[in-house]
Amino acid sequence: MDTNIRVCGGAGQGVQTTGELLAHALAACGVHVFATQSYLSRIRGGVNSYDVRIADAELFSGRERAEILVALNRESLEACRGAVAPGGTILFEGQAGGDGVLELRLAQAAKDAGGTPLMANSVACGAVLGLLGYDTGPLAAVLGQLFARKGPETVKANIACAEKGRELLADRVGSVPAPRRGAPFGVVLSGTEAVGLAAATAGVKVVAGYPMTPSTGVLTWLAGAADQYGIVVEQAEDELCAINLVCGATYAGVPAMTTTAGGGFALMVEGLSLAGMLELPVVIMVGQRPAPATGLPTRTAQEDLGFVVHAGHGEFPRAVYAPGTIRQAFDLTRRALETAHRWQSPAIILTDQFLTDLQKNVAPLPEAAAPIDRCILENPPADYRRYQVTASGVSPRAIPGAGPYVIVDSDEHTEDGHITEDLAARVRQQTKRLRKLRGLADESLSPEVYPGPEPAAEVLLCWGSSYGPCREAVDLLRAEGRAIGLVHFSQVWPINVKPVRALLAGRKVTAVEGNATAQLATLLKGAGALSRFRSVLRYDGLPFTGEELARKVRR
Repeated sequence: MDTNIRVCGGAGQGVQTTGELLAHALAACGVHVFATQSYLSRIRGGVNSYDVRIADAELFSGRERAEILVALNRESLEACRGAVAPGGTILFEGQAGGDGVLELRLAQAAKDAGGTPLMANSVACGAVLGLLGYDTGPLAAVLGQLFARKGPETVKANIACAEKGRELLADRVGSVPAPRRGAPFGVVLSGTEAVGLAAATAGVKVVAGYPMTPSTGVLTWLAGAADQYGIVVEQAEDELCAINLVCGATYAGVPAMTTTAGGGFALMVEGLSLAGMLELPVVIMVGQRPAPATGLPTRTAQEDLGFVVHAGHGEFPRAVYAPGTIRQAFDLTRRALETAHRWQSPAIILTDQFLTDLQKNVAPLPEAAAPIDRCILENPPADYRRYQVTASGVSPRAIPGAGPYVIVDSDEHTEDGHITEDLAARVRQQTKRLRKLRGLADESLSPEVYPGPEPAAEVLLCWGSSYGPCREAVDLLRAEGRAIGLVHFSQVWPINVKPVRALLAGRKVTAVEGNATAQLATLLKGAGALSRFRSVLRYDGLPFTGEELARKVRR
């Protein structure tokens, strides 16, 4: 059983609040939830939407059509009614007419229930749960948690509004088929929360950033958790300031990171190169969105892979991770911090609007502090050399105040950190820095094969947040008898070429990417890990869906 609910309305009408209430309430009802958003870059008006898909099995993708549409104004009704599934139900705040449209007075119903017009969202949620045949008890519990700080009267009024919504459709209770089988987890988390929690528990103590969609949620989540985890969060004056604050913090031995989007990362590139020269464990989360320039600031994309892999003047190592699930967002954020400190090189976490905003019920993530190993040299000797040449390329890392001077310089330098124009010393230092790439590649994450363990003769090649839609497409196609699988990259740089080439050799490869140039497939081809491929690309600012991909692969 698979049912999709879509809430549509203008910015400022509470679309997000309604969607989040439904996501948490339906998860509390014991079904699998997969919630996604689509919104414009404006404060008021337009048409925003929030989808909450529910099923009796784990979900990995959004859907194109909806069985229930909640339209909060006429513009959204006209824009979204064409995507209602045959036989679907439309709840409309106003007078509309037409088959399948139930005209409700949500704001008036809220007032009748003893609330205010602002509680119309609770009425709408109660009405949806009624259509699905669920009790409002789980919704009442969610409302209690959400509005606890506003006092018991506010909570009571919102619960009354939810019950009023169910009463409005008393003659249609259970009229929309919905799953009943229980999901194992009732905890709903977003990609944003997973990245923030991972950074906090891993021991990040300094976060500097300038708000830029879609990374702002991580910055604000960490600000909200600052007291609990002992984090200094600084809204910098701009991205140049943010990256240099992180460079300073990591030089002092403090785990630190910054959050940004592609346009902000462009401003950070000089600071990134500084981190490359100083060999600092800087971590940057880049939330991708359609570009160039401002592009579509509230939409999703996978357009920055080539940029972050090659950004910076000169040549220096870095690791780039691209989580595809909420759990991976947690695990790979921690791994990025561990990698940056172990190899004394920048690490980048590539997310996007789809993944950061995505909400899904998953196993609870660890909340206890578990600081990473900062790989600091204790009791450095008197002849300590910050940039000592080693076989691995990793030099002993001491921190200022631990004894000997820790000398660093943005110019080329000798092993003890002093500026130099000795060309032989330059070659030794650059060779040392680049030597880390081999070690980074050797320990890079292998691509995930689904359903595994060996790839099928035909595979969808994907990375980052395209994992879920590709997995759903594979399941749909395999149910039809097609021998197809997927290969997903959650680490996209550096590439361990030989095993990847062996993995993909002799297979029909279709690259599925949210960009116009198949950036990962092109990167793999340039590295010699992939020879031929075809591609299914999307770059209109919306995420893939499993059904869309299955349809395109069939063609």
